[in-house]
Amino acid sequence: MRARELGIRLGLGTPGQFNAITDVPGVRVGHSTLKTEINGKQVRTGVTLIQPRASHARLQPCFAGCHVLNGNGDATGLEWIREAGLLATPLAITNTHSVGVVRDALVALEHDNLADPSVYWCMPVVMETYDGMLNDIWGQHIGPQQVLEAMTNAEAGPVQEGAVGGGTGMICHEFKGGIGTSSRKLSAQQGGWTVGALVQANHGKREELRVDGYPVGRKLTDIPSPFDEKGTPGMGSIVVILATDAPLLPHQCQRLAQRASIGIARTGGGTEDSSGDIFLAFATGNQNLPPADYGRKDLPQSTPLEMLNNDHISPLFSAAAEAVEEAIINALLAGEPMSTAGGTLIPALDAEVLLQALSSTGWSKS
Repeated sequence: MRARELGIRLGLGTPGQFNAITDVPGVRVGHSTLKTEINGKQVRTGVTLIQPRASHARLQPCFAGCHVLNGNGDATGLEWIREAGLLATPLAITNTHSVGVVRDALVALEHDNLADPSVYWCMPVVMETYDGMLNDIWGQHIGPQQVLEAMTNAEAGPVQEGAVGGGTGMICHEFKGGIGTSSRKLSAQQGGWTVGALVQANHGKREELRVDGYPVGRKLTDIPSPFDEKGTPGMGSIVVILATDAPLLPHQCQRLAQRASIGIARTGGGTEDSSGDIFLAFATGNQNLPPADYGRKDLPQSTPLEMLNNDHISPLFSAAAEAVEEAIINALLAGEPMSTAGGTLIPALDAEVLLQALSSTGWSKS
């Protein structure tokens, strides 16, 4: 069950066809999930990969920007995003200790897929959150095979949510968390653009959880917390990818990425020192950016661009905040109970329990 299937309508905007980041034309998402035992260790982890365009990202880059709300996390490739404003590779999300191997695997896959000796480097974007309570994170069980599988599985259409891909071992507001997605399509008068969000939600305290503005987490404190015996409520992180087909320039993408903070705040997150809250937004609206093949002599000296005027950008900001808010709730609702290797249960947020708790706060279906 997703939020809208329960009658929970977050914000005033209208979702796209799949209510997913893949509602932005050309965007594809793939997962590789590891749920197994290796050498007596519990492995619950994976990789989620986002292809920003239907064509190869190096051959048709996107403008992009990023924002860090709290930096207790890591990501590769963001310095070049900040410097050049260009995204020229797929995006991958995994666990904290697998960032390096996923990055290396993407480099190898880029080299093999392009098969062009004139391309002499790439700088993939890989983001992470911590799954060490449910996963043998020190075992570093992610390898090139999982990255290739996630890339092979990348497709348009509905996106699998919850304990899949990079979200397999994640905990959100003391419930089972993971991958969530949502989208908003603007009206024709607002430009008709689509904004899609994908989150890997591994953050938040239960007592601070809000749904549609209602403090529902305060009604759920009787459910045992996985942190009662070990760890600290709120430990963990959230990473957000925002995509849009609006013609944004890099600085506008950065501004869009900042609005992920609002969606997280609406659900009661974004205030923990222990959380790595890192966001990236990319825009596919400019279709004619030159290939990111540095050193080529045959590229034009200038490229005509289209830019959304700032006087019309506010609806995109609202759409991004709403999509992130709903993506987090979708990630929670997609969760299934999972136990740590030591037997501690990570409860799922049951749909009926959520609706009852919401009703007790005064919420009603709109």
